[in-house]
Amino acid sequence: MGQPVVHFEIIGADPQRLRSYYGSLFGWSFDTGGPVAESVSREGEYGYVAPAVNGNATAIPGGVGGGYGHQPHVVFYVGVPDVAAALREAERLGGTRTMGPEQVPGGALVVAHFTDPEGNLIGLAGPA
Repeated sequence: MGQPVVHFEIIGADPQRLRSYYGSLFGWSFDTGGPVAESVSREGEYGYVAPAVNGNATAIPGGVGGGYGHQPHVVFYVGVPDVAAALREAERLGGTRTMGPEQVPGGALVVAHFTDPEGNLIGLAGPA
């Protein structure tokens, strides 16, 4: 396999409601204390989902957030060594940049979004 999926997000205008919904539905718990890029979610509104271990499989970590002004969407992030280079390649191949690259405040992580030629939203994540 090439680059792996490393993170997912569920974003909406009412992140507290979404966290309550997915917490009840799937038994997820959330940590809202971590930093997040403002274009991804409002500060304090993003809840990281800790990856659970089920037998020998480890789940992909994720987050549920957003807030006023954030359009509802679901996105998965592919881990890449150079987010800017991967974003340029996505555009060269027919994708469209929609966000970033943007460094997570106080962190060593860079994120970006693009849409593929069919309009599907995809995220990229990698080191700063």
